[in-house]
Amino acid sequence: MLTLVLLPLPSGLRARGEGVMVDGTGRGRGAAGLLTAEAPRIARETGARTVDLTSRPDREAANRLYERLGFRSRRSTVHRFPGGG
Repeated sequence: MLTLVLLPLPSGLRARGEGVMVDGTGRGRGAAGLLTAEAPRIARETGARTVDLTSRPDREAANRLYERLGFRSRRSTVHRFPGGG
């Protein structure tokens, strides 16, 4: 599974991939690569200027996969405000 979110922003349409997950029985068969490679294709078709994916640094295999597919690491800091009650 990969969720691709399209974000219409003042700087243009952007895309963000979230939740790249493959069931345990499907791991090691290239499913994550196929899913991830579709994100830029779909983004291009919709006119998105960029596609972002996030991953924790300790997910080394996922990060290597993203780089093999052409994604480049960005120097940025994410600040999150905890939601809820």
